[in-house]
Amino acid sequence: MAMDSMQPVQPVQTIGHIREMLEEWRGETVKVRANMGRSKVVEREGMILQCYPALFVIEVFEKRSRRGRVSYQYVDILTGSVELIASGTEEPLFPWITFTG
Repeated sequence: MAMDSMQPVQPVQTIGHIREMLEEWRGETVKVRANMGRSKVVEREGMILQCYPALFVIEVFEKRSRRGRVSYQYVDILTGSVELIASGTEEPLFPWITFTG
């Protein structure tokens, strides 16, 4: 049987791949769409500042030329809680992670 070809991707490998891609995007401006629960979605624009083993930091552009920093875990992208979109093209950085509903 062809069961070997049906094995799911290991989460550790997927999270490692997400981290590698974010490292390549470091210094680039992205849009962040974060699901904060209770039907509250926060959208911000910012620059990927740093990538650490378990999380990444984005410097967000706020009102009146202020800047703040927010951090997210790679698993937030994997679960769909956080979506990153390229600012120039409006294309998702991780189109292979899709959620419906």
